[in-house]
Amino acid sequence: MNVNTHWFAASASARTLLRGPNVDRVGVGHALIDNCSSEQVCASIIAHAQNGGKPAYVITPNAQHIVLLEKDRRLQEIYDHADLVIPDGISLLIAARLYGRSLQQRVAGVDVFKVLCGQAAEANLHVFLLGGRPGSAELAATVLKSAYPNLRCSTYCPIFGFEQSPSALKETADAIASAHPDILFVAFGAPKQEYWIYEHGLQLSVPVCIGVGGSFEIVGGVVPRAPMWAQSIGCEWLYRLCREPRRMWRRYIFGNLEFADIVLRQRIRRSVLDAFVHFVNENRFAAELSELTLLQHNKFLDNRSSVTTRDVEGLSTPTI
Repeated sequence: MNVNTHWFAASASARTLLRGPNVDRVGVGHALIDNCSSEQVCASIIAHAQNGGKPAYVITPNAQHIVLLEKDRRLQEIYDHADLVIPDGISLLIAARLYGRSLQQRVAGVDVFKVLCGQAAEANLHVFLLGGRPGSAELAATVLKSAYPNLRCSTYCPIFGFEQSPSALKETADAIASAHPDILFVAFGAPKQEYWIYEHGLQLSVPVCIGVGGSFEIVGGVVPRAPMWAQSIGCEWLYRLCREPRRMWRRYIFGNLEFADIVLRQRIRRSVLDAFVHFVNENRFAAELSELTLLQHNKFLDNRSSVTTRDVEGLSTPTI
């Protein structure tokens, strides 16, 4: 595998070593997407797991994530602290092109899942499959062990609604901790899997956690994947809609319309921002830009002053 090793070199500002210092990132909605290839992602994750690095987590966004991020501040925070954000949906590549940017390729979560399991078997790393529909993790593990006989793999499927039960959360954590995995694949669906990883998974000393959505069902044969021709033209979503219309129609019909609205509004904002940056670079502004900067600076000083005054008054005023 030919991989540019500088891509996952250490960065002074990075939370972990998964994302290197020279990685381009493209903003789609509230998500900053890493411009990376599948090979780069897998090499970085395997290297981090082999080194037993600080717990890191990887997010695999698609159009649904971008829609959820519009109103979910909690999910926005999780995205802001993610160690890798890889483009799972073809819609993100289309959005990037519309913005005049580019992403190397779609890095599908299910493909990364399968490749990582193969590489984990070669590197003698232990993987853990958490969640999915009842029985799907075991089916996926059987398929993967058949393909990679040396794979060390554990599974656990918590009860429905386990995230609201302290005892069920502890049972889940104990199952993972007892296995001591190197890579933890979490399949609760978005945003539940991201919530759990951020609030619980990172506390379990697993080097890498990654949300993989419905990957267990696809690998285990519970849900058929779209044929290659549908994947290649970006119509995997349409195939899933045709297969499960009652379950998927709202997500794909209304969700895709919301995504398109988000992307178009962001395209307009980007045009304004690009024009502003161009004017600044061309030194086209006169004193108005300095005036705006001064106003913002004075507003900041006023806010600092008012906070300090209230603090002093609170300390000096006797309680009655």
